Amino acid sequence: MASMARDTKIIRTVAATIVCLPLAACSAGSTVAGNSGGNTLQIGLTAEPANFDFTKTDGAAIPQALLYNVYENLVKLDQSGKIGPGLATSWSLSKDRRTYTFQLVKDARFSNGKPFTAEDAKFSVERVKSAWTVAQKSQMDVVDTVRAVSPTELRVTLKRPSNDWLYRMTTRLGAMFSRTGVSKLATEPVGTGPYAVKKWNRGDSITLVRRDDYWGREPHFASVTLKYFKDPTAMNNALLTGTINVIGAMQSPDTLYQFENNSKYKVIEGSTNGEVVLSLNNGSGPLRNPKARQAVRYAIDHKALMDTCWGGRGQLIGSMVPPTDPWYQNLTNLYPYDRGKAKKLLEESGEAGHALRLRIPTLPYATACGTVVKSQLEQAGFKVRLDQLEFPAAWLTTVFKNADYDMSIIGHVEPRDMQTVFGSKTSYTRYDNPEFRALLQKADEGTQKQQITYMRAAARLLSEDAAADWLFLLPNLMVADKDITGLPVNNVSESLDLTGLGRS
Repeated sequence: MASMARDTKIIRTVAATIVCLPLAACSAGSTVAGNSGGNTLQIGLTAEPANFDFTKTDGAAIPQALLYNVYENLVKLDQSGKIGPGLATSWSLSKDRRTYTFQLVKDARFSNGKPFTAEDAKFSVERVKSAWTVAQKSQMDVVDTVRAVSPTELRVTLKRPSNDWLYRMTTRLGAMFSRTGVSKLATEPVGTGPYAVKKWNRGDSITLVRRDDYWGREPHFASVTLKYFKDPTAMNNALLTGTINVIGAMQSPDTLYQFENNSKYKVIEGSTNGEVVLSLNNGSGPLRNPKARQAVRYAIDHKALMDTCWGGRGQLIGSMVPPTDPWYQNLTNLYPYDRGKAKKLLEESGEAGHALRLRIPTLPYATACGTVVKSQLEQAGFKVRLDQLEFPAAWLTTVFKNADYDMSIIGHVEPRDMQTVFGSKTSYTRYDNPEFRALLQKADEGTQKQQITYMRAAARLLSEDAAADWLFLLPNLMVADKDITGLPVNNVSESLDLTGLGRS
């Protein structure tokens, strides 16, 4: 195997910036696959990462590419949504439901050649609280102490019982980092996973290459390229011409017919965690007024909207819970489409004369649905100014970080994210309801039956408060060459898990 140069090599061209990463893998005997020949896969996606550091950069694009592929967790979700082994072969929970003891694999190594031990696991869990800055980090606040009992045993004690904590360890929060591999996370990810990042052609693609020294089961594909498209038609054409093998998330459902009627391809349709949210600013501007928010909800004809901007594909849900979660309930009847009631509430709110700023990211579902939302609200008497913000940088800064908006449209695809989006008054939605937060805590501390009861109550309260409007749930629409195997019917995790994909 030819090793790569340790120093980062940057080649600037007119079209793009290509970063050939040092892969850390070359520094201590770790190796990556050589010429993969035909054993390669190209996947078309939409949202490109801003960088590789999901500890400090919000958004779903980074864990989509890296989680379970480059970074591994102690535990992971399978395609059915069940928690199973990762870097931990087994674990136990104490009778008081506060202490988890994990037995770790013995021979895992990071791509920088360093062995993975309980000390790295301890470092990774504790670092969420000390160094992470993304919104999800608060979900690790329940951790009290972390102890490396031996190189292969980790003990985590919680401040109180938590139904949610082990599940969170399957997300980006549970990613395991090398104690010597976190200095350049934005450009040089170092993980224990079966793949390492070989090349990042900014604005175009990320190439992952299989590690020959991986501790676990070898994935089928020696090289996987994640290719990013801003234009849905261009992504469709790339599959039709053989440039890519998989459309990871179909962004033009009305064009599915050209694949459904073609024996060369297979179409996967299922569910996701992706609630397409019409975000409302509860903290400032006209929508701090509850009647104005209620008027917005009554003004939206969700079925017509989904038919118009997403080809009728998806599911109407009415709150922040997808049907794959145990506490799902259909809450669409809380605010049925009623333009007359919307007009009346808007007039009563006293906000009819204020224009609402609908600031949407440059993502296909948002731009497609934005004009429909604007039209429906204007028909109910609202004044709406629509503008688009480049995604991810401009939207994350303007809307997500600074809450400089009245309304936005975004697909929240992170699993079980009701608490992250609405559980803190500092969240970009600026929703501040102590009763809602109390329900979330009761759900987390109670029995599993109580968790379902309280989570359902929280989702209902959120919807009744018109904290946002839920346009629809994104479907898992994937199109692929017919010989690609292992594609998930339901997309239930943050990761685009490449480890189970193959070719028949």
